Amino acid sequence: MQECFNLRRDRHGSRHVISGKVVIEHGPGLSGPGKSAAVQIHSTTQTDPNTGKGKLSEKACLKKGKSRKKDGTKITTYKIKLHVEPGFGNPGAFVIENNHKHRFFLQSATLVIPGNRFIHFDCRSWVYPIEVTNASRVFFSNTCYLPNQTPAGLLELRKEELESLRGDGTGERKEWERIYDYDVYDDLGNPEKGPDYDRPVLGGSDAYPYPRRGRTGRPASKSGNKCIHTCVCVCSSLLLHLDLNFVSNHWPETISFDVYVPADERCSPKKLSEFIANAIQATAHFLLPEVKSSSHDSSSFESFDEIRELYSENRGEAIREESVMEKVKKVVPAELFKEVTHKFEYDIKFPLPQIIKANQFAWKLDEEFGRQMLAGTNPTRIRCLREFPPRGTLTESYIQISDIEENLDGLSFEHAMIQWRIYVLDHHDYLLPFLRKMYSAGVCPGATRTLLFLRNDCTLKPLAIELSYPGSFDNINGTKTMVILPEEEGTLQALWQLARAHVAVNDYAYHQLISHWLHTHAVVEPFIIATRRQLSVMHPVHRLLDPHFKDTMHINALARTVLINAGGILEKTLFTGKFSMELSSELYKEWRFDEQALPSDLIRRRMALNESESPIGAHILFQDYPYGLDGIDVWLAIQTWVGDFCNIFYEDDASVKSDTEIQAWWSEIRNVGHGDKRNETWWCQMTTKENLKHTLTTLIWITSALHASVNFGQYTYAGYPPNRPTRCRKFIPEEGTMEFAEFLKDPDKYFLNMLPDKFQATLGMALMEVLSKHTSEEVYLGQRPTSEWIDNKEVTQRFKKFSECLREIEKQMLERNGDPELRNRRGPAKVPYKLLYPDATKVEGITAQGIPNSVSI
Repeated sequence: MQECFNLRRDRHGSRHVISGKVVIEHGPGLSGPGKSAAVQIHSTTQTDPNTGKGKLSEKACLKKGKSRKKDGTKITTYKIKLHVEPGFGNPGAFVIENNHKHRFFLQSATLVIPGNRFIHFDCRSWVYPIEVTNASRVFFSNTCYLPNQTPAGLLELRKEELESLRGDGTGERKEWERIYDYDVYDDLGNPEKGPDYDRPVLGGSDAYPYPRRGRTGRPASKSGNKCIHTCVCVCSSLLLHLDLNFVSNHWPETISFDVYVPADERCSPKKLSEFIANAIQATAHFLLPEVKSSSHDSSSFESFDEIRELYSENRGEAIREESVMEKVKKVVPAELFKEVTHKFEYDIKFPLPQIIKANQFAWKLDEEFGRQMLAGTNPTRIRCLREFPPRGTLTESYIQISDIEENLDGLSFEHAMIQWRIYVLDHHDYLLPFLRKMYSAGVCPGATRTLLFLRNDCTLKPLAIELSYPGSFDNINGTKTMVILPEEEGTLQALWQLARAHVAVNDYAYHQLISHWLHTHAVVEPFIIATRRQLSVMHPVHRLLDPHFKDTMHINALARTVLINAGGILEKTLFTGKFSMELSSELYKEWRFDEQALPSDLIRRRMALNESESPIGAHILFQDYPYGLDGIDVWLAIQTWVGDFCNIFYEDDASVKSDTEIQAWWSEIRNVGHGDKRNETWWCQMTTKENLKHTLTTLIWITSALHASVNFGQYTYAGYPPNRPTRCRKFIPEEGTMEFAEFLKDPDKYFLNMLPDKFQATLGMALMEVLSKHTSEEVYLGQRPTSEWIDNKEVTQRFKKFSECLREIEKQMLERNGDPELRNRRGPAKVPYKLLYPDATKVEGITAQGIPNSVSI
């Protein structure tokens, strides 16, 4: 729109008036800003020669506020009238000055032009009082411009805004600041509490490479690691304050919610209150007498029936006298407490996990064991075997081919490999250097390699489990290795069950630390920081990516304070213990961004064939791989949408190369955000439209579908500890030992004693329950919080097409789940595969479905 608007003259005839509205959210008990907030608009076409910025209108205060409540949130709509000089030109940005005593959330603004024409500003940002910020806020309209297309009046504003977001890399960040910068993971340890809390700095070295995180500027401890003085995550904080000092004697005794992430990256108050309520509900299990008593003696479950009692009704009667809410009130901010109490219920029970809902014994079956490698919470580790022993193995394999050939449906092992029917779930070599370090009282670490055969019905039949564990202490670097073969009954079947538990423990730790944390949460944060620092909100790619970054930096900050820190929940539950993040760093050495694209990942693992004629360049090897088949559909939908979007704004390769913001963005990601991999040759050069499309498709895939596939099924499978235990407390007993005699006396009891104790199991279940829930304000793939997120009709039409495509994919997924020929879609446990089903708005609780736009939990 290059012409000037035909603006209405005011009553004096010398000026023109632009009217509009501003929509603001504010917290309970807080008044709206009203006349304490003033607005001015900038022209896009007329430049002020003194500032180089677009001409400014006169100031206009917010007036005639009308309030309403929506889902408990107070929303006030104010009217504005802005006086401008004749020939002012098109409004393209506005400045708002908050002289009120409170911050407020600016939802949107709309300027109304005669002739029913509108200019929308999708703001969705916190505006703090000017007395602390010393500056007004600038917001740009929903019209997107590549850098070289920016109207003259917005050029200086665009540059100035980006510079303010980068900061100068110094000082401790304050709540109201909007500064994005990078730092290494030097805040996980707390050595001032003793050597057991010392952790290496991750990132910035060859020994411990890692993606960068957002810089907070908190003071460092005496040893150089930044101490955790504040705790934002409520889950562990509440454990401590609910008289559960046994959880950790080293967590903070005063709780604060002020750890820094830029305000626009924070979870909303409503989401935070839901998260707190979910955490209270989960951690209230620890007030039950049987759990509290078990925390002191590492007691085991006595029977499988005792585990099932965790899901029974009316367990909350035992804690009514504990005055839970009185204790919660001490740690939850006052403005959230009322909302939290409405959501908490005294009916303390864990939901019945789907894995045992239809068939409580299905988890014991080998078919279900293999199915979960294809359709469970960690379907990205299994791969088709190219050669045996697997390439790059550190030790000679003890698996004898002659022992497993009888289970190959008449094929020789060599022919089965040629037909791409031998698979491996490998958790062996990367663990070997850590085993002796991980061994401790109550932790019996093992490294496993599991071979499987793809049967004619596309189910996976386990062939053998190779297990290595620390050898005798007179051989410090040595390991012992055994091979366990599947059996259907008797003592050998019970031993096989123990071996499977060690495999599940390995897979659970790899899933949490690598597939989930590293490959989604951690690797995405540098992309978020670079986007905020280098891409203006006017940049179309910023608009495209913005919903896929929602809440991620805040969630990661929570993780650093309670999940992945020294003494945190993952160290207390996983067998990897204090070496968890060190192991994560070691496996980051293998990470490649180009291999995070689903087609590349499937081809690398030989789960798909390289096929140039396919729209995605790959053809899945067999149709009954639920993660792969559903994933390809979702990937193709994202790829098409991203391609359509980029084609609207970029004419050719030259327009990508000349985009100064995109080039700076990509350079910063490679050289700073993932700076420990700056010299890798697999990074693309970002010189073509295809480079850009593929990069954006991969990034959106990681933040949405990949994260959903490895997160929201956690309680479904790990909510029942025998199916996916977090650690083993016993090794597999060797014949002739006292342990073997104990095992023979009661194999089930030996198995239960091998699992995590009651406290560890309950803590892990509570975490899975919290992480597997969607919040009510979640926005899913193919959705946006508002239809006015961009001022481009062609984009909105393409986005509608994308949404419609996802709805068709949902129908296909439901049809597949109903096909009895596709046995891996439901399996013996009758758990339908819906982890890549895009929408979850019509269901509540732990749904095991839905693809949120972002890594938001």
